[in-house]
Amino acid sequence: MKPRFTMRQALDDPALLGATLQGPSWAAWRVLLIAAMGERLTPAERRIFSRLTGRAREPLKRVEEAWLVIGRRGGKSRALAALAAYLSGLCDHRDVLAPGERGIVLCIAPDQKQAGIILDYAEAAFRAAPIMAQLIGSRTADALELTSGIALEVRAASFRRLRGPSFVAVLADEAAFWHDSEASTNPDTEILNAVRPGLATTGGPLLCASSPYARRGALWDAHRKHFGPDGDKLIMVAQAPTRSLNPTLPQRVVDRAMERDPAAAAAEYLAQFRSDIESYISREAVEATVSRGVRERAPLPGVQYFGFVDPSGGSVDSMTLAIAHREADRAIIDCLREVRPPFSPSGVVAEFATLLKSYRVRQVRGDRYAGEWPREQFRQRGVEYFPADKTKSDLYVDLLAPLNSARVDLLDNDRLVTQLAGLERRTARSGKDSIDHTPGARDDVANAVAGAVHLALARPQPRVGLAAPKLVEPSSHIRWIGGEVPQWSGR
Repeated sequence: MKPRFTMRQALDDPALLGATLQGPSWAAWRVLLIAAMGERLTPAERRIFSRLTGRAREPLKRVEEAWLVIGRRGGKSRALAALAAYLSGLCDHRDVLAPGERGIVLCIAPDQKQAGIILDYAEAAFRAAPIMAQLIGSRTADALELTSGIALEVRAASFRRLRGPSFVAVLADEAAFWHDSEASTNPDTEILNAVRPGLATTGGPLLCASSPYARRGALWDAHRKHFGPDGDKLIMVAQAPTRSLNPTLPQRVVDRAMERDPAAAAAEYLAQFRSDIESYISREAVEATVSRGVRERAPLPGVQYFGFVDPSGGSVDSMTLAIAHREADRAIIDCLREVRPPFSPSGVVAEFATLLKSYRVRQVRGDRYAGEWPREQFRQRGVEYFPADKTKSDLYVDLLAPLNSARVDLLDNDRLVTQLAGLERRTARSGKDSIDHTPGARDDVANAVAGAVHLALARPQPRVGLAAPKLVEPSSHIRWIGGEVPQWSGR
């Protein structure tokens, strides 16, 4: 990669990127970008650099990786867009690309909508300068094609869709909040491992800017290993509260957030990794309870089965069902169903009711916050629906010991394993722990299984031929996670 202009020249010149990050409020961002490109800083800029990185001097060589731990509303997307415009439009990559090979500056974001914001900012940076506007060839929903043969592409975080191309640079936005439930409990690591080979032949930089979250994942590992003077000189790590990079954000916004939830606000606005969040269980412990190759178990005569439903209105969350039975002191998951949105709730209830009756289950438990609609719908199909006697968090607490002691026999279901291993334990200010999915993730399958295991292990082992004990409606409940209670029309 050979820059046609230095980063400093590009950010200072209105004919290039001078209009993109202009003004005093963007001073710290300009320092980080100039340093990341291996350029020399002024004494005043060096003081800013030292405060943000814990290092006395800038690297003076273009970094191989840069990890920027930045508070929320700190300007990450605009800064990444400016860097993307510089790398794609103002640098010559012919020395690292084969004749006819198309180079890609890749921007990865948690979802396609957020990725599109970066692309919009980058296109605006090109169009704001007449010289750079001439480089635009075409624009699609997820790519800006340049006449130089370089494309600026944005993609949602999914490791299956990022393999193959040659990348001249990879820019990662909010990597601490990537969730690819189909792939792994560590999607950030998997995704970055997928794109790094695409950088190997070009020697292009990897730059990640994200608000912090828990003390795990690629962002935390980079910060732990390389922040400060002892880190690798070509791996630059900076950490900055929101107002250090965006002083236009009113202090009262931060203060009010701290009053509401100090732990969350310290991460979102002060760029501190959260110490109140831990993993629920390791993936290895969950996988040790899986019967490989067993997707479902047929109903057996003389066995008492239990069903647990996690209802959904059909537009946001999946609707799930787990059926289990008990053998000695072990809970065996026999059947697991997930219907992903969009779907007709009444149609799914009919399907689940038929399945439950095939296992001789005439009474099922599920979410109390769903109101009357599941009771009515299941009752119409010959199954009684009772609210769960424990909260979702308490069901996960009860599930932990059977998982760790291998007193659960799970079906071979990747989404189940990923959701269970992706749960996290949070400690509130009151000192009480709760267990739930990470922000943006799902736990519909895990919730149904936790409920079914609780029902199976809570009941005494029945003797063959005895009728199932009648369920009694409890007084406690679990949280409705399917959005607003749907209004049924009877159709």
